[in-house]
Amino acid sequence: MFRKSILVTAIGLTISTGSFAQYNSKMKSINNNAAVKCSKTITINAGSEKVWAVMTNINNWANWQTYISNPKMNGELKPETTFDWKTGGAKIHSVLHTVEPFKNFGWTGKTFGMFAIHNWTLTEANGQTKVSVEESMEGFLAKLLKKSFNKNLEKGMQNWLDLLKKECEK
Repeated sequence: MFRKSILVTAIGLTISTGSFAQYNSKMKSINNNAAVKCSKTITINAGSEKVWAVMTNINNWANWQTYISNPKMNGELKPETTFDWKTGGAKIHSVLHTVEPFKNFGWTGKTFGMFAIHNWTLTEANGQTKVSVEESMEGFLAKLLKKSFNKNLEKGMQNWLDLLKKECEK
């Protein structure tokens, strides 16, 4: 398999192609049997290129996402790259599993004995982008605190979408 990079200067991203081609058709699905899971959708008045640029600029998340601090991407925007971040006081270590420019973006994350799968799907039509997000969490704490974790995940996911919309529509 060949490896090359494409520099997308309009949005300031370097996207490595070739090395993630095998992942594009295999987005890691959330665990529908997990104790904690949620999905949400929002329509953003911006093209998918702009939404993608904001969403995938992980090092910049804390500038618009009020619940996130100290995001740090540990490499290029491609599957198997890790990133670390904090949300709600919890340190999370995540691994990208899907990077399909302007369409699909996803990662897994671990913290406090819990494991999460988080996926984004972008669909553009008529200059607007429908953003769908889904997440599942499993592990001892997720089972023990299922009710409050589901409530907090739903609230947090809606907040993330609202803030993403606000940032993209500037």
